[in-house]
Amino acid sequence: MWLFVMFDLPVVETKERRNYARFRSRLLAQGFSMLQYSIYARYYPSEEASRAGRRRVRAAIPPKGNVRLLSVTDRQFGKMEVFVARSRGQPEKKPKQLLLL
Repeated sequence: MWLFVMFDLPVVETKERRNYARFRSRLLAQGFSMLQYSIYARYYPSEEASRAGRRRVRAAIPPKGNVRLLSVTDRQFGKMEVFVARSRGQPEKKPKQLLLL
């Protein structure tokens, strides 16, 4: 599963900019990667792990702004079309996971 976090947060006041930076830092600390400005994604090996990730993201949401969470399967993610300056690119590869038993 891939979990997308898409957000628009206000950054007019100093406190709002601080909340934006704190939210973005928490996403990065949780292993999310920036796909585009204000769109972050992370691969989870299972739906259960994705649900736990959703809970952590929800806990970090600032008081103002618009945040959306979207889960897609690895297969759906692989069908994504990527263009950079009109050149066709490839979607990100899922990271190699270390499985601890």
